[in-house]
Amino acid sequence: MRYRLRNISLAVYNNIPLRLASPYIEEESPPLLRRGRGGISFPATTDFEEMQLALKAAERGGRRGEAPVGAVLVCGADRFVSYNLRECRNDPTAHAELLAIRKAAKKLSRWRLGGTLYVTLEPCAMCAGAILEARVTRLVFGAFDPKAGACGSVWNIIEERKVRHAIVVMGGVMEEESKDLLKEFFAGRRAEKRNL
Repeated sequence: MRYRLRNISLAVYNNIPLRLASPYIEEESPPLLRRGRGGISFPATTDFEEMQLALKAAERGGRRGEAPVGAVLVCGADRFVSYNLRECRNDPTAHAELLAIRKAAKKLSRWRLGGTLYVTLEPCAMCAGAILEARVTRLVFGAFDPKAGACGSVWNIIEERKVRHAIVVMGGVMEEESKDLLKEFFAGRRAEKRNL
């Protein structure tokens, strides 16, 4: 498994400059995946565990006919799990990230949430804005979205210099698993359309 690096040629970790000779870092070394204005982040064991939970949520959404995107927001000891519900609710804003943020804000009775948000797909512009507004501390996502990603693929709202809140962003954690889930879902949808 390879981890993709984006927009990093020179990084600093503990005041030590790191020069990256290759666009990829093998799994054996600790993967430095993405740097946000909030600093550099390395994935921890819990990142992979929480991404597994987000992938399970995405699978549940896929079984309901939704695009299989799952999210887990961890705020201290609390964990808020959700998946896309756009089709079920006929709501264009019912993305997994927004639903997790809404659940957390309601339960915790505050809008400054902090914590870490795990998502199987790079957030869109709407979700990136909500993540910033909720003051999420860290964002970890699986697959990059070359069509609508707002964390470096198409736009880079999260790392916009004019934004007052800095977030550590890490992309490509369990990227292949996230991509495979999306590919399988949309291949099934295309097959259904051909059979009609």
